[in-house]
Amino acid sequence: MQFGIYAPIPMVTIGSPEAAQAVAEALQPLPPGRRDAQFDHGVELLLAADKAGFDLCLFAERHLGHDLAAWVMASAIASRFENILALVAVHPGLWDPVMVAKLAASLDRICGGRMAINIVNGFMDDEFRMFGGTVLKGEERYKRTEEFIAIMRGLWSNDTFSYAGDHYKVDAGQLLLKPASPTPPKIYSVSRSDRGRDFIAQHCDWWFPQYPKDAESIDELMRGIEASIADMNERSKRYGRKVRYALTPFLALGDSTESALEAVIQRIFEFESGANKHKIEGRMLPATRSGCIGPTKQVLAQLRRFEDIGVELVLCKIVPTAENARLIGEEIIAPMKQVPPSLAYS
Repeated sequence: MQFGIYAPIPMVTIGSPEAAQAVAEALQPLPPGRRDAQFDHGVELLLAADKAGFDLCLFAERHLGHDLAAWVMASAIASRFENILALVAVHPGLWDPVMVAKLAASLDRICGGRMAINIVNGFMDDEFRMFGGTVLKGEERYKRTEEFIAIMRGLWSNDTFSYAGDHYKVDAGQLLLKPASPTPPKIYSVSRSDRGRDFIAQHCDWWFPQYPKDAESIDELMRGIEASIADMNERSKRYGRKVRYALTPFLALGDSTESALEAVIQRIFEFESGANKHKIEGRMLPATRSGCIGPTKQVLAQLRRFEDIGVELVLCKIVPTAENARLIGEEIIAPMKQVPPSLAYS
């Protein structure tokens, strides 16, 4: 199994004094010689995660927010990774696919062939309008994204590439810089709808199945995820493809599930102004219901269950400290990578 971590930006980070500081300072100049707190925190956390055995880092994107831009963060930090793959979020409709193809090839070469694209269709009208894009609904949003991916892959794989679609047109496009490896960067995405699942099956390499909304127990959650994976296997098989699967659990270790979760909640209240129960639940659920909070042995057993149904990557939501990354590396990642699944329950 592979393990991922989020780059620590305010949109996705909880319980982080550095993220809180970055938000507080976002609308004013920094003191001379100081860098943005989320960047320095990102360097410390992600280099520790790289040494701890993590395999992937998602550089998420919130254009209309206090977050540093994903491409800037990825370019500044990921070149220092020895093992981690940089997964950069991209919103079709806000980016030109030819430009993203060039950016991706550049980052791939800087990272030694370890970068990928996380396609996000987007839903925030204000954000898209502010940055010159348009949120599309229904069928058109998927058509646009399919064209976006086709153009990137065409440019990565051909000396000259032309494309005439409903949303994008490329006439004899060229990239005079190709990705580092013969295999082009992989495409990750998430979608729940029937049309969205067909889009994943036809065009993406990795899918993040969402947790069942109505699951009242871990067993129900597992059955829901397993059904989603079986459905996607059938869809991708029809197109002669194979999609791989990733989940986004909240992972926290402690003497019990209750004490581990309580420690996380206390940290959120300590470092985030305006935190309340509703806000915490909105940001953490259902990731906290995935069975990955509690004693090490319990978390390992749950991760083995995910592995058994076909999950190959867990993109972990964690309390973002270098010490926690190292602990997870020692207690979770190392055992998961050393013990063969067939011996996990012996």
